[in-house]
Amino acid sequence: MTEVYNNLIGGEWVSGADPIANINPSDITDTVGFYAQATEQQLDLAVEIAHAAQPVWQKTGLEERQRVLDVIGRELMARSEELGQLLSREEGKPLVEGKGEVYRAGQFFCYYAAEVLRQIGETADSVRPGIEIDIRREPMGVVAVISPWNFPVATASWKIAPALAYGNSVIWKPANQTPASAWALAEIMTRAGLPAGVFQLLMGPGADIGNGLAGHKDIDAVTFTGSYAVGRQVAAAAAVNLGKYQLELGSKNALLVMEDADLDLAVAAAVGGGYSGTGQKCTASSRLLVHTAIHDQFVDRLSDALKAMKVGHALAADTQMGPVVSETQLSANLEWMEKIKASGAHIVCGGERLKLAQDGFYMAPALISESTNDMAFNREELFGPIAAVQRIETYEEGLKIANDTDYGLVAGLFTASLARATHFRRHIQTGCVTVNLPTAGTDYHVPFGGRKNSSSGPREQGRAAAEFYTQVKTAYIRAGDPE
Repeated sequence: MTEVYNNLIGGEWVSGADPIANINPSDITDTVGFYAQATEQQLDLAVEIAHAAQPVWQKTGLEERQRVLDVIGRELMARSEELGQLLSREEGKPLVEGKGEVYRAGQFFCYYAAEVLRQIGETADSVRPGIEIDIRREPMGVVAVISPWNFPVATASWKIAPALAYGNSVIWKPANQTPASAWALAEIMTRAGLPAGVFQLLMGPGADIGNGLAGHKDIDAVTFTGSYAVGRQVAAAAAVNLGKYQLELGSKNALLVMEDADLDLAVAAAVGGGYSGTGQKCTASSRLLVHTAIHDQFVDRLSDALKAMKVGHALAADTQMGPVVSETQLSANLEWMEKIKASGAHIVCGGERLKLAQDGFYMAPALISESTNDMAFNREELFGPIAAVQRIETYEEGLKIANDTDYGLVAGLFTASLARATHFRRHIQTGCVTVNLPTAGTDYHVPFGGRKNSSSGPREQGRAAAEFYTQVKTAYIRAGDPE
């Protein structure tokens, strides 16, 4: 066994239970490293330490808190090439996407570093004479961050950065599929000047460490990104203690392509939105609702683009789509392809496991046509490089189908009509909307989140993050008469 990377508890790197091997999905003969697993006793200790450290961080001067977050962000951006390679090696997304994710993570920290200095509250006069009112936000206390494997640095950063910016202490439980990126970020944070115990890293299985954090009586808030099923478990565990929770869950995003759309842009958006990151993202456009007048042409062009897509090792310069993250995820994708075959829909291209020079979890990007919205694969999140086309006759039909889902994260429309675009923005039942753009890709300075089963709790990102990471205090003051 090579070096074991340990958990961070109370400012020290601490071993735990038997470590797990982190396997490169592009080449399963390549072990990225071995990563310690936290124990239940270490979880309790971390929570105790976090509670003791949080008041120290809250009382730290604003300029120092701003400096610490800015240092973290700038190191992430400066090392995006190096850390992007590590991320792509363990997760499987193409190198350009891995580097871009690390750089974006740095931007989150720099953005919230600036937010530290936005300490502007509210004041009001009471309805009672001689009394003034001060309204301000204070930290929640100890925040548990449970992040996913598909954006192991970016998603964690857009949770950790605001939690720290608003004066909380953080215990981070990253996904076990991508511990290397988590450890690298944690190592950067140990050198930034945070007081010991303000930030801690607990690696381990979600069933033990994740649920343990969510249900811990001394955790003040828990933020989670992952599947709908696991999100319900997190909410149930937090609710026992009346804990505050924020959930970003599944999706089944629709991309409408109307007869007046720019086909070149629409096809490119379908490729980027549906298949970048191997389709393993909550913003993926997996339902393509295409007007019948251009349906066949759209399917042909998209099929040609997917057949030409270079699937390969994540670190290869010419790779456009990397492997699926794990054998488990690949098996689930292939099982879905068998169900799709049995459904009566048409598999235009892809969907099979690929054998490449390196033994990895490779899959050809799949395109399905002649599907309907009642088919199971158009109802459930697949989380793979699989998108299904549905033929529509009118914009109104497309809007109705787009809204006919249990999820509501993001939806997109391609059209030249300003009237349709305006109507779509107002009537689509999602938290995010795109017009003549891919469904994937959001900015860090504005709110992100969905509706229905896609989200629960306050929005993430931008200034909206204050709603979750802080609590409001209203103070009444009788000043008295001047002498």
